[in-house]
Amino acid sequence: MVVLATKLYVGGDARDRALDSLTSLVGNELADLDVEYDVGIRDDDFPSVTISGEDETIARNLLREEFGEIVPTLEDGETYVGTLDAWDDEGLVLDVGHDQSVRIPADEIGLGQGTPQQIRTRLGLVQHVPLEFVNDDPPRLTDETRDELYEWTRGAGRVNVNSATRAEVRATVNRAGHAQDIVTVERLGLLEQSIVCKEETDPPGLLSSIGGYLPSELLCIVP
Repeated sequence: MVVLATKLYVGGDARDRALDSLTSLVGNELADLDVEYDVGIRDDDFPSVTISGEDETIARNLLREEFGEIVPTLEDGETYVGTLDAWDDEGLVLDVGHDQSVRIPADEIGLGQGTPQQIRTRLGLVQHVPLEFVNDDPPRLTDETRDELYEWTRGAGRVNVNSATRAEVRATVNRAGHAQDIVTVERLGLLEQSIVCKEETDPPGLLSSIGGYLPSELLCIVP
C-alpha cells in the first residue's frame, strides 16, 4: 500500500468527484503495468492505494515519484512531502499524516524576506499544497522546492487555487471566458492547481473574474 502525499479534504459530491479524478490519475500512471489496484481515503484525508500484481514494486515507486508518500515514521536527514496545514509568525506547519505535523521554522523557509504569512501570500502557497522538505534539525524546505517556488515569480504570473481538481479549474476558466488568457493549468496536488497566465494577462484581474465560481482559496503570484 502507498499513502499519497496529497489530501482529499472536500466533502459531498466534490469528494466523490475528487476521488474519481484521483482514481483516473492513478490508472493513467499504472496503465502499462501488470497490477490491480484500489484507491481509498484514510481518516486523515490522505488517499491510500493498495496494489497487487507482478509489477507492484514498480507501481508503488511510480506513485511515490508522482505524488510523494506519507510514511508512519520520519527518519533524520531524509526527504519527505507534507501538505501546508497552517502558518504563523514562527513558520509553516506541514501535515505529514498520522495526526503528525512538521514545523518549518521561519529562518528555514529560505524564500526571501518577510513573515511566513507574507511569504505564503507572495508565493501563492494555498492551504494543503504539497511541499517537499528535509527532516533535518530543524526541518527545512528542499532546495528543489525553493527553486520551483522562486521560478513562479519569474514568469508572467499565476493564480493558485485549492479545493478543486484540475478539470474543475480548467472548466471554470473557460466558463468565465478566459481560456485565451492562460497558458495552462498545472497540477500541484489533487485539489491544488496553478493557473499559468499569458504575458498580457493580469493575475489579480483573472482572480477577480473566476473567484465567484470557485469555493476555494485563490492567491495571485505577480512577477
